[in-house]
Amino acid sequence: MGVLFARKNAKLDERLINHERIHTRQMLEMLIVGFYLWYVIEWLIRLTKKGNAYRSISFEREAYANEGNLNYLQQRKLYCWIKYL
Repeated sequence: MGVLFARKNAKLDERLINHERIHTRQMLEMLIVGFYLWYVIEWLIRLTKKGNAYRSISFEREAYANEGNLNYLQQRKLYCWIKYL
């Protein structure tokens, strides 16, 4: 949403910024509150499963899978994160 909180000496490269832009698009699709509700609920569910709960969240999976593609948001379809469930 235009604000990125980072540590003082964090390296903010294009890949990281693109990752966060993907999250911003997800937030807008879910009307912000819906994004955070879904995020927390999915994280809680994935805590009970094997593996890294954070990395398994569909929003994160989409963002990590496409952070290197700086043109991704121009070609991304609405609610694309659903295919990462």
